[in-house]
Amino acid sequence: MAQQSPLILMHGIGAGASMFALLENALAGRVPTLAWNMPGYEDAPAEAPLTFERLADLIIQTLDNQGIEKGDLFGHSIGGMIAQEVAARYPDRVRSLILSGTTSFFGSRDGSFQKAFLEARLAPLDAGQTMPQLAEEFVPQLLGDDPNPEAGPRARTGLSGLPQATYRTALKCLVTFNRREELAAFSAPTLLIAGEKDTNAPLKTMRKMAEVIPGAQLVELAGVGHLAPLERPEAVADAVAGFLNTLAGEG
Repeated sequence: MAQQSPLILMHGIGAGASMFALLENALAGRVPTLAWNMPGYEDAPAEAPLTFERLADLIIQTLDNQGIEKGDLFGHSIGGMIAQEVAARYPDRVRSLILSGTTSFFGSRDGSFQKAFLEARLAPLDAGQTMPQLAEEFVPQLLGDDPNPEAGPRARTGLSGLPQATYRTALKCLVTFNRREELAAFSAPTLLIAGEKDTNAPLKTMRKMAEVIPGAQLVELAGVGHLAPLERPEAVADAVAGFLNTLAGEG
């Protein structure tokens, strides 16, 4: 039997690849993983400005470096947007998609929501707040009911240690995302993982995505907020492993 290629893990804005430590532990022995860092996160060199086209190209470079012809992509939040961008631009390089706590389009058609969002997210920093102060205030808003005890501390550590310039660059990239019209053309088997209490990527939004993507499966996690891989790593791991097991033998 051929060795299974690693599942490429793409993180959200608030933390780098280390946010997946709990999920990787839960997947150990079942699914090999490779946690990737966006530019400016952890050991990855910073880039600015940042575009989804560039991020998709970096994922393709990662697949090339690993000798992976068709990859299994797990994307959380903005990472899920990157996964969609790869699927839209390079459909022949994607074996499967796993989209966690993400959306297919950010903001409003006229751009007013994007403008207001950026102003609200950047205002505390513009007023002199530090990243650790931002983390203390913001992280609790992301969590649902009864998360893993390590979820909050790990999320705060990730956001606290993020360079402010990287955070600003990532937010400015985030608000440009729109692959809503391409969802119906996605050909790779797709699993969506949604938190019932997620206000950033609402359950109803992910349900609509699952209805549009051909053959997509949706796993709904009761009581979970925006950080499913941290809040319920075992449940996410079970969903991921079960989904990938159904693809065995498909190449």
